[in-house]
Amino acid sequence: MNFERPNIKTMKGYKPGEQTEGSGIIKLNTNENPYPASPAVAATLKNLDAENLRRYPPPLADSFREAAAKLHNVNENNIIPTNGGDELLRLAITTFVDPNEKILVTQPSYSLYPVLTSIQGGILIQIPLQQDWSMPSDFEVSLTSSGAKMCILVNPHAPTGKLLDTDYLARLADSFQGILLIDEAYVDFVDPDFQYNSVSLIESNENILILRSLSKGYSLAGLRFGYGIGPQHLLEPMLYKTRDSYNTNTVAQHLATAAIESADYAHSTWDRVRKSRSVLTDGLNQMGLNTVPSQANFVLCQVPNSISAKGLYEGLKRQNILVRYFDQDRLKDRLRISVGSDTENTALLEAIHSLIKT
Repeated sequence: MNFERPNIKTMKGYKPGEQTEGSGIIKLNTNENPYPASPAVAATLKNLDAENLRRYPPPLADSFREAAAKLHNVNENNIIPTNGGDELLRLAITTFVDPNEKILVTQPSYSLYPVLTSIQGGILIQIPLQQDWSMPSDFEVSLTSSGAKMCILVNPHAPTGKLLDTDYLARLADSFQGILLIDEAYVDFVDPDFQYNSVSLIESNENILILRSLSKGYSLAGLRFGYGIGPQHLLEPMLYKTRDSYNTNTVAQHLATAAIESADYAHSTWDRVRKSRSVLTDGLNQMGLNTVPSQANFVLCQVPNSISAKGLYEGLKRQNILVRYFDQDRLKDRLRISVGSDTENTALLEAIHSLIKT
């Protein structure tokens, strides 16, 4: 007997990047920060009293909301804490999108979007990016005429790392009758020279919801903590109706708050990653693995057919170096490589060089 709903039975689940345990592995496949979390996070963890764990946490993570609101210069009512950024995606879809309503994304994009759409029984519309991975010139027209209830754009884009500017996002929101969800999981690694800041858009656009994550920029992937920034009328139904009770735990709330309050430390790691990204990009390009200019903490490179992206991925894996290979249209000849420490990046480039030579 099978009790699955029909749409669950036929759908494909999300496939995360390989996770490994043990030493000797250079892990450049899941876009983790190569540097540890803030010393303030470590100190907070050390000082946590296990006695407090017998009580439920503050349901709305008030201390974190206060710290995040201060960081972004918004009101606490503009912040919703979530169990990882993925929970915000699920909350937004289940709160605002009825079964059989449309969700529009670009193709390729974060592979969890189709999964969550299928779970909700929604209809997924995928608009292919252009050959150079830029947005189609008619994307705004396609979006406004699609009848979609929600559009999800990851910015910087995954898996390319390309960045859309805020003027473009504002134009989309102005002309779109649904919710524009901007997934900024990688925004911390954007070059400061771009002066990118979408948070101000929530003041002039009532249909914009922004996703933020502590997994990458704050080196807390294992904590599973994210948050949303948006107008109060979008956050309230998620905060008070569809959110799981006590959706963020006591330990996570304390550590996430410590991380946000010591953001200057995190900024120093972002700067290091940006510098390493430049060196990694140059090294890949010099070996003929042409890259897409990235504003994230990863690089997408094209592998010549004479080498094969899958073959290079497998060769690196045999040398205990993990990168991400996507067996899907338009990505089969490419690898996505997380920016590691300088030592890890050097080892990767040396390994690629040796594999190409053989």
